[in-house]
Amino acid sequence: MSGTTDPTRRPHRVWSVADHLDDVLAKIRPLDPIELHLLDAQGCVLVEDVTVPAALPPFDNSSMDGYAVRVADVEGATEEFPATLTVIGDVAAGSGELPAVGPGEAARIMTGAPVPPGAEAVVPVEWTDGGSGGGPADSMAARGASPAGASGEVRVHRPAAARAHIRAAGSDVTAGERALRAGTVLGPPQIALLAAIGRGTVRVRPRPRVVVLSTGSELVQPGETLGPGQIHDSNSFQLTAAARDAGAIAYRVGAVADDPDTLRATLEDQFIRADLLVTSGGVSVGAYDVVKETLTDLSAEEGTVEFRRLAMQPGKPQGFGLMGPDRIPLLALPGNPVSAYVSFELFVRPAIRTLMGLPDVHRATVPAECTEAVTGSPAGRRQFLRGSYDRDAGTVTPVGGAGSHLIGALAQANALIVVPEDTTEVAVGDSVEVLLLG
Repeated sequence: MSGTTDPTRRPHRVWSVADHLDDVLAKIRPLDPIELHLLDAQGCVLVEDVTVPAALPPFDNSSMDGYAVRVADVEGATEEFPATLTVIGDVAAGSGELPAVGPGEAARIMTGAPVPPGAEAVVPVEWTDGGSGGGPADSMAARGASPAGASGEVRVHRPAAARAHIRAAGSDVTAGERALRAGTVLGPPQIALLAAIGRGTVRVRPRPRVVVLSTGSELVQPGETLGPGQIHDSNSFQLTAAARDAGAIAYRVGAVADDPDTLRATLEDQFIRADLLVTSGGVSVGAYDVVKETLTDLSAEEGTVEFRRLAMQPGKPQGFGLMGPDRIPLLALPGNPVSAYVSFELFVRPAIRTLMGLPDVHRATVPAECTEAVTGSPAGRRQFLRGSYDRDAGTVTPVGGAGSHLIGALAQANALIVVPEDTTEVAVGDSVEVLLLG
């Protein structure tokens, strides 16, 4: 409307961390669900409850290698006075036709094999002579090496209670029971459960595809020799690894020179494989801040990216918008390594987790006692200091200084110490909020 000014686009507005994050997440929606095969669904989020179609295990089975017996036949058995039983055959895992165990009989049985009719318990092979006629056995002879083990006699040296070493049908999960809730992230144990109950595919939200690129003509690929004024590109590796840690499928494009046409073409090439774009560098007020120069004045068809100043340290300059015909979210982060990483944890990670459809997208925070004084925290800015958090002691120790280039200290940190906007000093022993990084 004519004469109306959008307050979110005031050129001198300083955004709070919370307001910027809220604006980012308000414009991002979870990815549409798809049906995936089990291994392809690892790391994805279920969109529906999964119920058990049939009991697991589906039949009574043995939890030991041993002999299936009747309780009365081994009652009172000792090594000096063993119960001698006739072995009527083998029951292996996967057996279909089962021998019926009658009075005075036993069937040699393997772990996981169905309990044959007539049997009331399983005695482990270590409680028997293994059919050898000697003392207690350590194990069974291999079927191929000793076929006679499935016949003859076995001496049992100990009694067994009813149902001993038998896993009951349905003792794991029962038919109709909810196996997994919607919202569950599928890891190896969940994949195993789905396979065990017969599910070959599952409906999930896919892992977001995140494309990461860093900008700067000074950046050189690790492993290459540095020239005058050059540094190795660490940001694209750091942010790609962080995106994978957050649950995304991440693609590293690498460093793009400070050239607007090159950056624009590189970004457009990534639209086809990106659910989220992340850049680092070029977002401040310098003459060579190529990301800001390139993305400030996009056409209506290209999208809208806004560059902002945030009341935080490190990470004051930030950019966010939607690009391309599919309006792919783009987060433009500062170029200093610590600024980029802190910005990722605060803004990009929650965006990735939102795309995944997770109910809780934020890192855990805990209170901790600060073991060293913090001075000179800037008034009016929320400061994020690298810290080493001791979970057992409930303490946190600052690591390194406040400089946004000190990546060596970042590698030693497992937490971020949050110093609020209205706090300029933290005394030893003060309680601070700690954002856990792992």
